[in-house]
Amino acid sequence: MSRSESLAAYFRAQARRCLDRVESNDAGRNARSALALLDAAAYAAGLPDDDPLIERLAEAGCFGAPGNDGFDPGPEATRMVRFWEGGEPRELILALPAVAASTA
Repeated sequence: MSRSESLAAYFRAQARRCLDRVESNDAGRNARSALALLDAAAYAAGLPDDDPLIERLAEAGCFGAPGNDGFDPGPEATRMVRFWEGGEPRELILALPAVAASTA
């Protein structure tokens, strides 16, 4: 799996998590978050692995050890992703390295 595909799979998994959450008074937050994350997944899937966004994530350690392309930005970045409700997918991806690096 390429790094772009791994990032897209991560966003899709987080979107599914949002859809599976049942909160009586979320005012549609989980649905908005799921849609935004699916949008980010589609965007990420279209990025080449040598895209500067993907390279910044790799430099921040979001893909683990060399040779391991599984995407894991760490707990703080995952928390940020789980509460993402909108904006451009590029904005989300740009924010991840700083948050991931701050908790590494």
